[in-house]
Amino acid sequence: MNTNRDKLKLGLFMPNCSYWASISTYKPDPEDWTFDSNVEIAKAAEDAGFDFLFPIAKWRGYGGKTDYLGISLETFTWAAGILTSTEKIQVFSTVHVPVFHPVATAKMGATLDHIGKGRWGLNIVSGWSEREFSMMGIDVIEHGERYARTESYIDIIKGLWTQKPGTFDYESKWYKISGGDVQPQPTAKPHPLIANAGTSEDAKAMVAKMCDWAFLSPPSIKEAGEVVNDIKNRASSYSRRVSCACYPFVIWKDSEQEAQEIKEKLLEEMDDEATQNWANGLNKQSGSYDKHTLEMFSLGGGGIPIIGSKAQVAEMIRELYTEGMDGMLMSFLDYKKDTVRFKNELLPILRNMNIRK
Repeated sequence: MNTNRDKLKLGLFMPNCSYWASISTYKPDPEDWTFDSNVEIAKAAEDAGFDFLFPIAKWRGYGGKTDYLGISLETFTWAAGILTSTEKIQVFSTVHVPVFHPVATAKMGATLDHIGKGRWGLNIVSGWSEREFSMMGIDVIEHGERYARTESYIDIIKGLWTQKPGTFDYESKWYKISGGDVQPQPTAKPHPLIANAGTSEDAKAMVAKMCDWAFLSPPSIKEAGEVVNDIKNRASSYSRRVSCACYPFVIWKDSEQEAQEIKEKLLEEMDDEATQNWANGLNKQSGSYDKHTLEMFSLGGGGIPIIGSKAQVAEMIRELYTEGMDGMLMSFLDYKKDTVRFKNELLPILRNMNIRK
């Protein structure tokens, strides 16, 4: 492991949607999606020294007993509230390219940057969900074309954020901008952080060229290094550096057996219909989850399950860091309690491992 690396960044994949992240009727706090609950979780994460918060953007649920993600807080307005409720932690919004024009996204993003005094970032999703977009009359275009459009989208946003206001002109197959003008421009320089969570070939090519963070979904810890190295080597070909984070679903108890019992309870109460709907949409359109099983989708929406005792979970986190992951975007079963527990029980171990400040 490169000892000159930055320490591990820690984030939360926030529950701004109902029943995130496990597609199961077993959920200690089914109301954790509420804004008040999200504020409490955000403050607990900031108190624990976490680095960033990341929401999921959804417009429609996935049916079943849970109607998985059926209740959701829109992420630009959500971020405004979270930024005003916190002081230090980075807060992302998620935008679906087909839904918001890039000028609107650039304007909203610049506003959020000022609200958060440079603490805001943008996750850009190319748009794969026929289930969601069909209700808006939006067609899901071919996979490769989606990512070409996303590259154009990011080009426009960066231009509006960095070039002299009123001078930005741009034309592509999808957009035409004349005298683009976004004021105020962001305070974060050269611009707010931009992330993408795709791991298809088209996504990796775009991320390496255009993004600051890649949020990745390797099928296993052992395969993480290969995924990370691929992204970082691609970025190096553009003389760029892309930071990589995965999004594990983390359960720890005093013993491995206790943690495995929680896992089994989640699987026993798996929402079969919602899990199948979620998996069908991802496998058909996103191109990022071909090796994932229904069990993985149910346990953490596609993230790596990290389940065991405190020592085992800390060791798995260290292994992911050793494989090249720069950050962990974690999902929890009981967000508020687990965030506090993570501070008290796991952070000291990670510090002793010298992978976390």
